[in-house]
This record gives sequence, structure tokens and C-alpha cells, in this order.
Amino acid sequence: MAGGLVALLDDIAALAKLAAASIDDVGAAAARASAKATGVVIDDTAVTPRYVQGLQAERELPIIKRIALGSVRNKLLIILPVIMVLSQFLPWLLTPILMVGGAYLAYEGAEKIWEALSGHEEAEPAAAIDEKQEESIVSGAIATDFILSAEIMVIALNEVADEPFVSRLVILIIVALLITALVYGVVALIVKMDDIGLRLSQRSSSGAQTIGRALVRTMPVLLSVLSTVGIAAMLWVGGHILLGGIDELGWHAPYDLVHHLEETVGGVAGIGGFLAWLVNTLASALLGLVVGALIVAVMHLIPRRPGAAAH
Repeated sequence: MAGGLVALLDDIAALAKLAAASIDDVGAAAARASAKATGVVIDDTAVTPRYVQGLQAERELPIIKRIALGSVRNKLLIILPVIMVLSQFLPWLLTPILMVGGAYLAYEGAEKIWEALSGHEEAEPAAAIDEKQEESIVSGAIATDFILSAEIMVIALNEVADEPFVSRLVILIIVALLITALVYGVVALIVKMDDIGLRLSQRSSSGAQTIGRALVRTMPVLLSVLSTVGIAAMLWVGGHILLGGIDELGWHAPYDLVHHLEETVGGVAGIGGFLAWLVNTLASALLGLVVGALIVAVMHLIPRRPGAAAH
């Protein structure tokens, strides 16, 4: 699934380049910025289907559409103006803000692991909901999207921070629109895949029936795999952001250690490049897990110690 999303991001890069052909290097910069946000895109894609699980089939796509429109508003009307002002007048704030986002991603990944190990399960929405409950579902999804969208936009901005103001603005608009279309297009496909499979299974063609039944059986597995990939991506991307940010802020030892390990395995014939990437990825994920676990402990475990319940 992760590979498919990366391939889709490559398509986004091509579209972005065409859309901004009149501005030098804008397409390439949009591609770079989009690719850097891949981990958050995977997480966003993994999170959103939960909001429509168990709902009546005819309400799934309308709710996804409303969440997608809310995501566009989040990115273009709130997040984009704020980060453009910061990038223009307070660019030194971008690294700390990015690190806060990285810590949040690490926390989200570690919290999902903690929930799985402790047996805490999130309640699914009821199948029959009224208008008020639907509004609550949409509002909750848009609020969650705001956090993920902010991280996507800051990651993208960090990649093109040296571009002129207008180029940054165009790049971020392209990233916002195309990543939103990517995430919610994939979400819509995932959510309706079981319905597509059911319809195929009811056709007279034995081939269509086989494909349909396979789709119905595969969807729970796909959602589980996507969720696992999302957790891994959160830890990896969050840790990588923290590792780079720590280095930029002046504490070079952790990054230098990882870089030394990369150079050690990088000389292995044939697979040196892959091993170097793997070392960096594992080190980033480990840092993300450690930071995330510490935050989980503060948020969930420490308040439950004896005497804390009285507060």
C-alpha cells in the first residue's frame, strides 16, 4: 500500500509540474515537498476510513466529501496563511514547529501501539445516525485532519523554504489540493471497495464473482495492513523530523552517529545504498518510538498513578 501511495505521489509531482510550467522549478519543488509528506499522507489515509465504518452505505461518500472540503478549508484558509507569514517574517520558527509536529506524529504512533497492547479499542459509530450525530462525526474528522494537514503543509514548506514568496505560495497550493485529492480519493475507493466486491459477486460471470468475493475478503486485511503501515510511517517520519531538527538546533551527536552508521554500511557492494537507507529509517523510527512512548507515559500513565485520580 505504501508503494502505491508513493507511486501516486509521483503522479502528483507530474501534474504539479504541468500546472506550474510558467514558474521555474515549481513542479520539481512541489514533487519534493509532496514526497516528504508521504508518511503523514499514509497516516491520514489510514485514519479517515474509521469515521465511516459501520455507517449506511449511501452516507459514506457524502460524508467523505464533506470531510475533504473541510480539509481543503483547513489547508488553504487557515494553515497556509499562517505558515506563509511565519516563513516570510519568522523563518527560524519553522524548525521548532516542525519538531512539535514530529513529536505529535511519534506520540500518535506510540499511542496506537499502546492501545493495541493494552486492549483499548476505539468505539465505532453506530450504523443508524441522525443529522446531529453526522455533524459530530464530520466535525471530529475535520479536527483530526487539521492536525495532519498542518504537519503536511509545514513539511512541504520546510522543503521549499528557500524559494521566492510567490513560488512557495503556488507550490503549497498545489500540494494542498493534490494531496487532499489523493488522500480522500484513496479513502473513497477503500470505503466503497467492499460494495464493489459485493456487486461483482452477484453477477452471472464466474470470473466477476471470484473477483468480487476476493475483494470482500481482502478489505479487512487491507485496512489492517494500511493501519500498520500508517503507524510505522508516523514513527519513522516523526523520528526523522526530530533527528534533523535536533541537528539544526545545534545538538549534532545523534545525527552524526546515525550518519556514521550509514557510512559504515554504505560501502557494502550492491546493497550499500539500501542498507544506509534502512539504518536511517530504523534509527528514525526508534527515536520516534522512544519520544512517543515518553509522551504516552505522560499523557496516559502518569495521571493514573495513586493520588492523581483526585484531580
